[in-house]
Amino acid sequence: MPFVYVLRCADGSLYTGIAKDVARRLAEHAAGRASRYTRVRLPVVLAWCRRVRTWRRALQEEYRIKNLPRAAKLVIIRTTRQPAKREDRRVRRGKE
Repeated sequence: MPFVYVLRCADGSLYTGIAKDVARRLAEHAAGRASRYTRVRLPVVLAWCRRVRTWRRALQEEYRIKNLPRAAKLVIIRTTRQPAKREDRRVRRGKE
């Protein structure tokens, strides 16, 4: 099942994406291979992640979140945050 995720970049901006394997995708972001946007904003932190049933639903949810104002994205992150150790969520260039 695919996931929709939101990353918090080093400059404080938010990046929304989708992936079938979130851990692998985070490693790609850390290596600078996933997105031009995050490549120059490392390190990134996984702020929010949600599993969805289909790839189509993932694309729809990604589109919906990307079109939200920043304040609404922060509400989603705050109200649906999953517990995780901080060091497990931080991704730096060349480190997992």
